[in-house]
Amino acid sequence: MTVEIELFMCRTDNFGALLHHPQSGETAIVDAPEEGPILAAIERRGWRPSMILTTHHHGDHVEANLALKKRFNLRIVGPEAERDRIPGIDDTVEEGSVIPFGDETIAVIETPGHTAGHVCYHLPKSKVVFTADTLFALGCGRLFERPAPVMHGSLKKLAALPADTVVYCGHEYTLSNARFALTVDPDNARLKARAETVEKLRAEGKATLPTTIGEELATNPFLRWGDEAIRRHLGMEKAADADVFAEIRRRKDNF
Repeated sequence: MTVEIELFMCRTDNFGALLHHPQSGETAIVDAPEEGPILAAIERRGWRPSMILTTHHHGDHVEANLALKKRFNLRIVGPEAERDRIPGIDDTVEEGSVIPFGDETIAVIETPGHTAGHVCYHLPKSKVVFTADTLFALGCGRLFERPAPVMHGSLKKLAALPADTVVYCGHEYTLSNARFALTVDPDNARLKARAETVEKLRAEGKATLPTTIGEELATNPFLRWGDEAIRRHLGMEKAADADVFAEIRRRKDNF
């Protein structure tokens, strides 16, 4: 990994993140949930940000946009499909857009589902992806603006990234997600071990991130729609992948 990442808590359960390229000195803020913790992280690391990478329009991801823009004179980048809903936006991106970042490139992956225009930011060279509210550790985002088949397609894009890609998501939901995951994948030994680790981390007040694509493929039921054991447990052995995903999401909504 050629970039440095500072991960910290905002609000009640949001993650904030600073992305820093040490050779060029460039720094980006990935979403802006709350000004205070972001300013504290900037002061702690001594990195001056030049842009905010916005994943989607929800208030708990853009609340500090205008305050940070005023303070640092930075530019705000966000999805073209949500440009009218993102405060202070300067530049828009869509599927296939590439943002220069030092000697890195940040590739934009459109992942609608949680919102209509949600995007993720992938750094192929450093093998890092910021998935915000599309993919969580052991979970995925609620389907507020697009139906299950659309979110399934978005998750397929993320699942296709290299297994060693490091994943940073938008919320500390892993404990609840782990407890739910065991209800649909109860015989998965790797999931059981991970759930125990998550329980311990949260009991100690520690974060459960980052994770990896490989770890999620092995333990996250929202990426395991093709798993035979999960299909048997759901009574959906012959169902389409998107239908299995939709049923898992329905059950999580009512968990």
